[in-house]
Order: sequence, then structure tokens, then C-alpha cells
Amino acid sequence: MGDIIYISWLVTIIAIIALGFVPSKLKSIVTIVTVLTSVLLTSWLAFPALSGNAVEFMILGGSFLGNVPVRIDGLSAWFMLIINFTTLTGVIYGSGYLKEYMNLPAKLSLHWILFILFHLSMLWVCMLQQSLVFLVAWEVMSLTSMLLVIFDHHKSSTLKAGINYLVQMHISVVLLTAGFIWVYSKTGSLDFAAISEFFTHQNNIGLFLIFFLGFGLKAGFVPLHSWLPQAHPAAPSHISGVMSGVIVKLGIYGIIRIISFLHEDLILLGEIMVSVSVLTGLYGILNAAVHRDFKRMLAYCTIENIGIIGIGIGIGMIGMGRNSSLLYYLGFGGALLHVLNHSLFKSLLFFSAGSVYQQTHTRDMEKLGGLIRSMPKTALIFLIGAIAVAGIPPFNGFVSEFIIYSGLIEGVKNGSFGEASLFILSMAGLAIIGGLSILAFTKSFGTIFLGNPRTVLQHKPKEVSFLMLFPQYFIIVLMLSIAFFPSLFLNNIYTILANLQPNSLQPSAYNLIAQTTSRISLYSLILGSIIILTLVLRSLTRNPDSISNPTWGCGYIAPNNHMQYTGKSFSKPLGKAFSFLLIEKKQYKELNSTEFFPSKHRYKSSYSDFFEHYIIKPVSRRMVFAAKYFSFIQNGRVQSYVIYGILFILIVFLITVFNII
Repeated sequence: MGDIIYISWLVTIIAIIALGFVPSKLKSIVTIVTVLTSVLLTSWLAFPALSGNAVEFMILGGSFLGNVPVRIDGLSAWFMLIINFTTLTGVIYGSGYLKEYMNLPAKLSLHWILFILFHLSMLWVCMLQQSLVFLVAWEVMSLTSMLLVIFDHHKSSTLKAGINYLVQMHISVVLLTAGFIWVYSKTGSLDFAAISEFFTHQNNIGLFLIFFLGFGLKAGFVPLHSWLPQAHPAAPSHISGVMSGVIVKLGIYGIIRIISFLHEDLILLGEIMVSVSVLTGLYGILNAAVHRDFKRMLAYCTIENIGIIGIGIGIGMIGMGRNSSLLYYLGFGGALLHVLNHSLFKSLLFFSAGSVYQQTHTRDMEKLGGLIRSMPKTALIFLIGAIAVAGIPPFNGFVSEFIIYSGLIEGVKNGSFGEASLFILSMAGLAIIGGLSILAFTKSFGTIFLGNPRTVLQHKPKEVSFLMLFPQYFIIVLMLSIAFFPSLFLNNIYTILANLQPNSLQPSAYNLIAQTTSRISLYSLILGSIIILTLVLRSLTRNPDSISNPTWGCGYIAPNNHMQYTGKSFSKPLGKAFSFLLIEKKQYKELNSTEFFPSKHRYKSSYSDFFEHYIIKPVSRRMVFAAKYFSFIQNGRVQSYVIYGILFILIVFLITVFNII
């Protein structure tokens, strides 16, 4: 098995060298071939593990690390296959998205080299279970993704987003390092198995919370989410799709991996997880509903779906604590299936949003409108993704959310009064999340694709190339396979969970859910067939001689495109209702009471992140203010720097002589 890893490394090294020499038009082809090779090789390792046959072998780590264990169990395999699929569709889409940069070969070479390393680092995060090497892979993943985010580094906003992302990811590394050091200090081992040993003899809550904060930063749980709404809009759309589709899920992977080692306090920690996740989902979708930058809107929608996944994880933890097989499977099963579902429809939405941005060069939906006429395929793809992300049948998002709802209902039926109250409130929160998700995507689709153009664009939009559409079709096929045949995926999830916690799952739990989901798939097939039949009949009965006329303007004969509903007007009541949480910044000049015939006025508004506005920015300003007191140290005088060096050497000498340390 180790030979496959060495082959993957060799292919990567050859590709990195080749990217520096091949012409611009071949760089994307080299990258696609390299990523496809890595996908095939690592999937060859993952598929046996997915069916219950864990893979374990050693690789050489040098004289310092020795032999490094590589372990691929069902949980690792599930995330590896999701990473491989999303990355492969991303690189194909990106090869079409970046065609306008053909005259910048050096920039393209660096971008694709980083993309290859980014893909491998995510896979290594899933395969490694030795804390020191795991942290190295985690750091490589963070650095490469940051450099991919700042592809357009000539923009100050992009650089700011990249630096913000890098700082927060290093806070994540510090927290994870602290957790691993704590485990090592108590057990003397760097292996992940030592975490289980730690939890056996020590209090479980403290270490779990440290790891939750470290992995939660990557996942985007509130209030650890502020990098997401900045990094996703700044990155190229294929990178946004991959980051939202899989990199945030590696935070989920880390949390589930740590949960698998827990021995105590599972019910308490599960209740905390459910509570934080409901708040995360509500906060994410509220912000998504009011933002008009469609990539920022999708970023907040990612936060919402992380909340939904977290609810499932919390339900599963409570099931583990109660020794309830059904609750354990409903919680973790729904969470793992939603991890896959979200990676599909969110990458699909980011890719279709990228197609819109490529053709219009704006992310502001208020400047768009009527794109369904010039980009009908992209409009249909975005609509499918929007229906799926809102959890509406017959698409895949409904299946995983239904399972999580079932877990909440099961918790209400068999839990204590406190747990039942928490689950009832969580159901209400999940229902509100679903309703607001419909509102957010109705606003987005209607504003971007329906109506008439609100502004005159520099270039007339047209449908994107087949190279960009093909991976999106491929994603839709997999989405429909989950919607219509969920048992194929739930069977693998059952195997994963049975091996992760052998004493927590009984076959009866799977049989009950399998029967329910089989009915869901049947109803989805019927509903899908009705929709297709209706569309076919509509096309056959359409009058070819029909005439299209403008909408009647109630006698007004001078309408203009600005009289349409805007994204702002659509979500304004919601923004006002939650004005304490949705911080709106307005720029406009009030009308004077004496202005009977007012001149032309401009109105501009935007929304700020609550936590960034009230916590992060004030703390950052105070840190910068404090740092200015020490600016005299860096004064630009060579003499001062020489003195600093002499003082440092003198201090080290005195410490050595007097044996202080």
C-alpha cells in the first residue's frame, strides 16, 4: 500500500516541474491529469476502508520522525472520497474559468502547483493519525489554501481577506498544538490512539473544548466563522467551491475523530454541540438572506449548513451517551450524509456563481437581472443548487435534513424533560433555518436571473463554455443519485459508524432508516417524474406563434429597470426585524423638509458581521494601538540592530554561565 503513496508523490513532483516549462494552454491539462492520478490512487486506498476493511501501513518519516503510521478507516475514506470528487470537478471547472489568464504563465503555474499541493494536503489530513505529522499536513493545507485565495493579490481587499484567513488558521494550529501537547504530556505518545487513553483517565470536557475550538475555526462555527465571508468572495470561484465544499469539512472530520475517542460527558457535550450548532445555523442564514454580494451570501450559507451538520453530530453524541443506537445513527448518519450533500450543492452553487461573475464582472446582484435569457444553462444549474440547499424534495438536501429531523423527534420521544425541550427548540430553529434558506435563494435567483437587467454591463453576458458546465452536470448526477437511491450511501455510512463505535450501533437502527428512506426515494422519483412530464407536455402544447409583450404598467408609459424589486427591498423587512444582529451601514443624505422638489439622491447600504463589528475589530484596534508603543525598536538604524544582537548574545551567555535554565 505504501507504494501507492510514493507513486503519488512521484507524479506530483514531475507535475510541479513540468508546470514550470509547458505552455500556458497545457498547464491546466497537466494539473487535471495530476489531480486525476492522485484521485485514482488514493481512492484505491479509500474504497476498501469504506466497506469496513481499514488500511494501515508505515511510510518513512526520516531520522527525526521515524516510521509514520498511515491509517485509513471508514471515516477517513468517506472524507477522502468527498475531497477527491470535489477537487476533480473544481480543477476541471477552474481550467475553463482561468482561460483569460493565459497571458500570465508564471501566475498560472504557481496557482496550479498550489492547487495540486492543496489537494494532497487535504488527503493527508485524513490519512495521518500521528499528531506532529498531522499538524504539518494541516499547516500545508492552510498555507496553500491561503495562497490560492489571494490569486488576485493586486487587490487590497483580497490581500486583507487572505491575511485574515491565515491569522485565524494559525490560531487554529495553536489550539490544536496545545491539545496534542497536553495529550503527550499525560501519555508520552504522539499517536491519535493516545487521545483515547487520555480521555480514559482524565476529565473529557477541557481537552475536547480545546480541540473543538481548533477544528471549529476551520469548520466555521459561530463565533469562529469570520474568515469565511471574507475568504470565499476573494478567492477564484473554483477555489471557493472547493474550500466551501471540503476544506471546512475537515474541521468536521477533526471534531468527529475526537468524539470517537470520548468516554465521558457525552450527553453534556452533545447538548452544547446542538446549542452552538442551532445558533450557527440561524446566524448564518440570517446573514445570507440580507447580503447582496452573491459569493458572500453563499459563504454565510456555508456557515448555516455547518450548523445543520453540527446539530446531527450533537444528536449522535447524545445517542452515544444514552447508548441509543437509533439516535447515534440518525445523528451521525444525517451529519455525514449532509457533509456529502453540502459539498455537492455548495460547490455547484459557487461554480454557477463563478460563471455569472466571469460573464458580468460583478458580485453585486443589484446590478444584475434577466440573465436567464443569456445564460439559461447556468440559471437552471443555480436553481437546482438552490432547491437542494433549501432542503426541498426531490433533491438530496431533503434526505439528510429529514434524517436529522428524525433524530430530533426521536430525542423528544425518549429524552428527559431538559433534553426534550432542547430538541423541540432545535426543531423550531431548524425549521426557521429552512424557511429563511428558501427566502435567501428566492431573492438571489430572482434578482440575478429573472426580470430585466438593472445596469448596462460592459460586455454582453453569454453562456459559459462546456468545459465549465460539464463538471456541474456531473455534480447534479451524483446529487440525484443520493436523492433517488439514498440507501446506497446510507449503507456505507452504517458501516463507517459501526466500525467507529462498535458498541453504539445495532442493525435494527439501520433497517428502520433504510425502510423510511426507501419510501422517500420512491416519492422523489414520482415527484421528479411528474415535473419532467409537466415540462414535456408544456413544451408540446406551447403555441409557436405566441407573442411576448411587456408587463402592463397600469397606464404608466415610462417604466425603467430600477422599478423592479431589488435584493435589498426583498430582504429589508427581515433586516429590520433582526437589526440588533444584522448591522446595517447606510450612506445617504436625508431629505430636507423644505425640499418640495428634491434633487437626485443616492442611497447606499451594506451589512457588517456582528461579531467582527463588536468583537474582532475593537480588539484588533487595541492590539495595534498597544503595538505602536514598541515601534521605536524598529527604527531603521543599523547601530540599534547591532546592539540588539550583542545584548541577545550577552543574555544567552549569562544564562549559560549561571545555569539559569
